[in-house]
Amino acid sequence: MIKSYYDHTFLIFSAFIILTALLLFLTYCVLKYRNIANYNSAQASPAPMICTALILGIGLGGFADGIIFHQILQWHGMLSHTTPLNSVLNKSVNMFWDGIFHLFTFLTVVLGIYLLWKIQHFMNITTKGGLLFGGLLAGWGIFNLIEGLINHHILKLHYVREISSQPESWNIGFLGFGLVLLIIGSLFILKAKTRNTY
Repeated sequence: MIKSYYDHTFLIFSAFIILTALLLFLTYCVLKYRNIANYNSAQASPAPMICTALILGIGLGGFADGIIFHQILQWHGMLSHTTPLNSVLNKSVNMFWDGIFHLFTFLTVVLGIYLLWKIQHFMNITTKGGLLFGGLLAGWGIFNLIEGLINHHILKLHYVREISSQPESWNIGFLGFGLVLLIIGSLFILKAKTRNTY
């Protein structure tokens, strides 16, 4: 019983672990520019702003999912497929894990805000608004794709809309929306990188 509980807990954290590894990589990509004062470079680097915006987008995408689907619409909870929302105890368990999920998204946004403040002091980087906006959209899309693939399709911890005659359609729609956000965000980033002002 105890072993299965810990196995289940590890599974719950799978998406968080992968997203955390991505956040650490993006943070490294931002901070490696902090000591570079290359005044002679003909072109400033957009990488710190893009990576920072991706981090913020991942956090904000998580908040959008949690606030809209978990709280307002109440279509699902973090474990609502494995622990259905049909009793006070099950709702309490889901609420706890929703809280862990929101703590993760909160800390992600805090990290993004810190890095956004930090890069304002970096030398020779690009801080165009298009990079920020595109990174926010792309980060949200990345969140949807990672969380959707792992929690909805692989682990089946919850479906986007638990009470539905076709829950897989909602899960695929969630991934499709994430892919659209990633594509649109990437286009904004590419446009901002190729323009002198934006």
